[in-house]
Amino acid sequence: MPVNSGRASAVLFDLAALGAGLLLPLAFAPFGWYPLAVVSPALLFLSWGGAGARRALLRGWLYGVGCFGFGIFWIHESFQYNQIGLWLALPLTALLTAGLALYPALLGLLVVRLPRGGVASRMLLVFPAGWVLIEWLRGWLFTGFGWLDLGYSQIDAPLGGLFPIGGVYAVSYAVALSAGALAWALHGLRRDRVVGLVAVALLWWGAAWLGARQWTEPAGAVLSVALVQGNVPQSRKWLPSMRAVTLKRYRDLSDRASGAALTVWPETALPGFKRQFNAYLADLGRRVRQRGGDLLLGLLTRRVGDGRPLNSVLLVGRDRGLYHKRHLVPFGEYLPLASLLGPIVRVLGIPVADLSPGPDRQRLLEVGGWPIGVSVCYEIAFGEEIRATLPAAAMLVTVSNDAWFGTSIGPYQHLQIARARARESGRWLLRATNTGLTAIVAPDGRIVARAPQFEAAVLSGSATPMRGATPYVLAGDWPVIVLALAMLLAGALMGRSAVRR
Repeated sequence: MPVNSGRASAVLFDLAALGAGLLLPLAFAPFGWYPLAVVSPALLFLSWGGAGARRALLRGWLYGVGCFGFGIFWIHESFQYNQIGLWLALPLTALLTAGLALYPALLGLLVVRLPRGGVASRMLLVFPAGWVLIEWLRGWLFTGFGWLDLGYSQIDAPLGGLFPIGGVYAVSYAVALSAGALAWALHGLRRDRVVGLVAVALLWWGAAWLGARQWTEPAGAVLSVALVQGNVPQSRKWLPSMRAVTLKRYRDLSDRASGAALTVWPETALPGFKRQFNAYLADLGRRVRQRGGDLLLGLLTRRVGDGRPLNSVLLVGRDRGLYHKRHLVPFGEYLPLASLLGPIVRVLGIPVADLSPGPDRQRLLEVGGWPIGVSVCYEIAFGEEIRATLPAAAMLVTVSNDAWFGTSIGPYQHLQIARARARESGRWLLRATNTGLTAIVAPDGRIVARAPQFEAAVLSGSATPMRGATPYVLAGDWPVIVLALAMLLAGALMGRSAVRR
């Protein structure tokens, strides 16, 4: 083959990797084209087939640029709400995208550096296992960022039945394995490869069968609930002139749901510190107690001792208590590597909040005698952290303020992630947000009710306290991670054996 022809072919594969990355976000909410979660990685796997280390690294990075550049472009809106101009918000988003793209680039380098065996061992062992391990790495390194993990795209698909078995990484593994089988088959539909596709079809059928199983059961009577969506514009939320309007709006909306056993307001529904609202909270508590219910609401508090600010959820009514957000958003709620990045941030004029994380161990709040697992915004993206409240928690409640992401696809992805937590745990999940998407989610991940986005609303419904534990609640992520490591090792050993022959 002429040199120029070889270079042109290589560039086409580079562009194919970029295009495959652009396809992947379409598998997630709000689009929901979940089969693309199989097609997209399969195309990437094929592009790595005969690539050297440098080309595999480049194609993995291009794939990541396409995937994250499209899939999380909405983050630039949050920068702008944080008083960062578009001239800086776009480069910061591009920098984040380029950084996240290093994960699939690292995977590309890994799979071509391992001893190469046959196509089957690479496609069915090395690539799927490596994919899951890279997702897991991205889920905790630098505090973690689990957005666009393959598994989340399958919440309404047959493979979603694996959520209560092994969590999101088990679903990701099944998707990546399906992608590997597809890529293997595209090398040429021989009999053994057809058998591989049949095996994958059986995997999908088995996952769907498992998804129909009930792992948990009702622990008590149904509770009436009301989720209040204040729809306070993010650009005006913290203005002193808006405070009285906000307080009245939430109180009036809550009065419309006076019969609810549990009412939930979103993250920082009260725009300030708890001590600034003492009289309002005292009156609110009396009103809630008279109705015989409980109210959860988001606000800021200060840490005992040093007075550092905390992002908290307050329980008032028949019971009282506080939950403090533990997993903060890097750059949004605190500055990581402050000694190194602080001078750069100050020069660029980037405002960064200085919140403190709550303690790792916190007593579960109780509503009507039922313990509940509370999480704030970003925390719902971390299955192991939600799992830490289980099986004690009879219900999950998450509060958020997705007004930061405007009219983008970000809130839809966030709700999809929350639905995965409900399905992993076998618990009802209540999600209250400022502008949407406020929803009541059943233990199987179904959205039972949802408030209209960008409207002040009260979402009334019911939820049932649950007991019992799914296999995921009992074992967590480690069984899948150990399996992935074992499959990666098996693929490497098979590759070494093939090289020696």
